[in-house]
Amino acid sequence: MGRVLLADDHELVRETIAAYLTQNGAHEVTSVGSFDEAVEALKADDYDLVMLDYRMPGMEALDGLRDVAATYPNTPFALISGAAGPDIARHAIDSGAAGFLPKTLAPAELMEAVDTLIAGGFFLPDEAVAKMSSSLTPRELEVVRGIAAGKSNKEIARDLGVQEVTIKLHVKTLSRKLDARNRTHAAMRARDNGLV
Repeated sequence: MGRVLLADDHELVRETIAAYLTQNGAHEVTSVGSFDEAVEALKADDYDLVMLDYRMPGMEALDGLRDVAATYPNTPFALISGAAGPDIARHAIDSGAAGFLPKTLAPAELMEAVDTLIAGGFFLPDEAVAKMSSSLTPRELEVVRGIAAGKSNKEIARDLGVQEVTIKLHVKTLSRKLDARNRTHAAMRARDNGLV
């Protein structure tokens, strides 16, 4: 059980998440409707986790997160969002967040994420991890684009003027970077993350 501060300007979303965390995780949740209210709550009490909506009054994008994370360095903060993508997740982590929680998370995933954050861990959804770790080289991008186009390793090797074994090595490396199970999954992950 942990003490959670949840700040979101959408009352239905805020109260639904608060009720779920209270009923299913036995967490004590304080919910507020703006960034300024969250700051006041932080001044008045200690929390095991603070969840801040990315787009709410007073947040000023990531500036609000940066400010409170610097002011309360021993408190884990998580950014929650209905629309922000993997790039925002990366910037949130750079700004001091311990987690990024899309509002599209399944309830069980949300609970797991909250428990992980309260325990001192970090949480990012799979697509954000893939985006952050997908610093593919130009050659790896060419290879994954070939895979996405339905080409075999042999065809990609011929197109790029290299040996097939070289393509196999690139596939292995880019699959690891994209956290993909195989070449087809790598192409899907690359497409999902806008790389192809």
